[in-house]
Amino acid sequence: MATQSVQGKVVVVGAGAKNLGGLISREFAKGGAKVVVHYNSNATKPDAESTVKAIQSLGSEAYATQCDLTKPVNVTMLFEEAKKRFGSIDIAVNTVGKVLRKPIVDTTEEEYDSMFDINSKAAYFFIKEAGKHLNDNGKIITIVTSLLAAFTDGYSTYAGGKAPVEHFTRAAAKEFGPRGISVTAVGPGPMDTPFFYGQETPQRVAFHKSQALNGDLTKIEDIVPIIKFLATDGWWITGQTIFANGAYTTR
Repeated sequence: MATQSVQGKVVVVGAGAKNLGGLISREFAKGGAKVVVHYNSNATKPDAESTVKAIQSLGSEAYATQCDLTKPVNVTMLFEEAKKRFGSIDIAVNTVGKVLRKPIVDTTEEEYDSMFDINSKAAYFFIKEAGKHLNDNGKIITIVTSLLAAFTDGYSTYAGGKAPVEHFTRAAAKEFGPRGISVTAVGPGPMDTPFFYGQETPQRVAFHKSQALNGDLTKIEDIVPIIKFLATDGWWITGQTIFANGAYTTR
């Protein structure tokens, strides 16, 4: 069986401007894919523009689009716009997420709602719209967290907000399976990005490093090849959560 290619494929990347999402956008473009670079906040606009320019310099097509994916109407528009601009969609990767490390007794209702809107609700409607708009034999991939397999304090709303995505993934894999669409979730370990450091003390960072292979945090460069594999030759993996964390945790 020939190795699958992303040449000419259309990829929608939720939170695709920087960090893991930005690298995913650029790496798919290196393979010849057309990329929709989604971003949320005005502060991320320069990163989105930079990522689009980098993709275009590779000879691929891309555009950036800003919206809040916790609003289902915006998720619908994201996919409809991509289909209008590029004609079809083959791959959808959602890296949207928000981390909060806080004891349960100190967590406010507003924080709870925000965490579940970003980590769970946005993921649900991203999968829904991908299922409606992707070509047959498409691929849907959601970034979750290895904390889903951890026994730890402080991350109740982060791991809790990501946990439903495993159920969304399994249901979608069954529902979209007749069209050849695979649906997966990838749970990186603590990643060496600003997304992680803002929640941790130096002592806890050292502890997290000590729990993984070579005493290091997960790097975004460790995760992108897994995403690309699931979107190509790894299409037979579906309904699964892949824990990619250098032996940080498992279940």
